[in-house]
Parts: sequence; structure tokens; C-alpha cells
Amino acid sequence: MIDFEPKYITFDCYGTLTKFRMADMAREMYGDRLKGAELEKFVAFFAAYRLDEVLGAWKPYRDVVVNSVRRTCERMKVEFNEAEAEKFYLAVPTWGPHPDVPEGLSRLAKKYKLVILSNASDDQIQSNVDKLGAPFHRVFTAQQAQSYKPRMRGFEYMFDQLDCNPQDVLHVSSSLRYDLMTAHDLGIKHKAFINRGHEPGTPYYEYTEVKTIGELAAQLGL
Repeated sequence: MIDFEPKYITFDCYGTLTKFRMADMAREMYGDRLKGAELEKFVAFFAAYRLDEVLGAWKPYRDVVVNSVRRTCERMKVEFNEAEAEKFYLAVPTWGPHPDVPEGLSRLAKKYKLVILSNASDDQIQSNVDKLGAPFHRVFTAQQAQSYKPRMRGFEYMFDQLDCNPQDVLHVSSSLRYDLMTAHDLGIKHKAFINRGHEPGTPYYEYTEVKTIGELAAQLGL
């Protein structure tokens, strides 16, 4: 059990709540040009370049995605097409939640104020949030913060907007690299790792590991 009553439960959105389909789309779009291990290398480089693209100064999420595709195509010696790359960005608002999310969030929302901090653009995120099936107290984006996770500025922006401290929240994510490592470094003591299978756990960062949002609700006695 999580022996803590958070003022807010703060969530990463893409990957944690919303089923993030970048890898699926890459396999669908480039499967006619790359096969087997080469296609999986493309998927892995695409993910790595997306992380690298958000480590500097803020830029529109569309540019993050398109630049990542461009760099991956260059690495893999695949012809780059900007309109094709933009399809990844345009698809994001159409993606819905993991199957466990609506029921688990509805349980949490009966007692707690739910907040999102997402590496999203303002023109996309609400479509994804509307599909989650639960009310959110606030939704913060990288565009608002002018900074992407895993940089600290987004978290600090969220704390300022909520008028709270790191010790007041339970932060929930399926990613250590984007969220939980930074949360640890910022002094967020209470963290939950939703193990979606796309990153290995690292217990050093002191989190409660669960597989579903429903399990998280149960950890909080709901």
C-alpha cells in the first residue's frame, strides 16, 4: 500500500495513459522498405532521436517528431519524406487510452485531484485527455512550460501553477528516462512506475511499481 495522501496525483500522458503508437506506426509505414532486425533498428533509433530532440531549447512538438524521423532515415539510409514524417504528429490526437486507464482513473478521481504534465502541444492534448474517461483538475503541456521532460523546468512550472511542492504529489509514469529519474532528482518522494513493458525498472529511483492504473488505485486503498 502507498501510505501517503497526495494533494495531487500527477501523470505523464503519452505512454502512461494514452497508448503511444509511434513504434506501431513506424513499423506500418516503413515495413515495405525495411524488414526484421533492420525495421526494429529503425524503431529504436526513432525513439532515441525523439528523446534527444527534447533535451535542448523548446521547439514545437511537430518539429520534434519530424526531426526525429529525418535523423532516423539518415541513420538507416532510408529516403526521408517530410509529409510522411508529419503523419506521426497528425496521428497523435487520434490515439486513445490503454484498456485499464478509464476505470482506474475514474476510481482515483473520486478522491483525488488528477493532473497531467505532458510532452504535448496545446492543439493536440485535449483530444487525448477527452478519451481518458475521467476529469482532470489541470493539464499542463511542454508548450506551456516551454520545456520538455526529462528537463526539470516542466515539473517546476507545474509546481508553480499548482502552488505546491514536490512532496505534495504522487507522480505516475511508465517512463523512468522521461519522468521518474527527474522526479527523483527534484525531490518527489512518492512515485509510481506503471510498467507498460517499454522501459526496464530501476529500483534505485524509489517508486511503487504496478502494471495498471487500477492497481495504483488499489495501492491507495480505492
